[in-house]
Amino acid sequence: MMFTNDKPIFQQMADRLCDEILAMTYQDDDRIPSVREYAVMLEVNSNTAVKAYEQLSRANIIYNKRGMGYYVTPGAREQILQERRKAFLEQTLPELFRQMRLLNIDISEVETAWGKT
Repeated sequence: MMFTNDKPIFQQMADRLCDEILAMTYQDDDRIPSVREYAVMLEVNSNTAVKAYEQLSRANIIYNKRGMGYYVTPGAREQILQERRKAFLEQTLPELFRQMRLLNIDISEVETAWGKT
């Protein structure tokens, strides 16, 4: 995984796991990789992975079965979708429109470019 400088690594790891839940790589009550497995997979320190898992656990995205590992909380996908949609509409979209105004880009140009993908 390529990490960026805009967020802490543990946050990017948590985001990636959420992306995998959204993509249905992991579904309700599926076991996810252990903290150590995920740290090795992404080539990061285990303490960083612990922070990511703790954050997701506090957010009720994953839960721990003592001695068995971490699992996806039922309904986590819907929760992530709601949170991500809200963030997109309240943060990403206004910034996109601001940039479009600054660069004098019309919505028809975006529609044309979108059709090319």
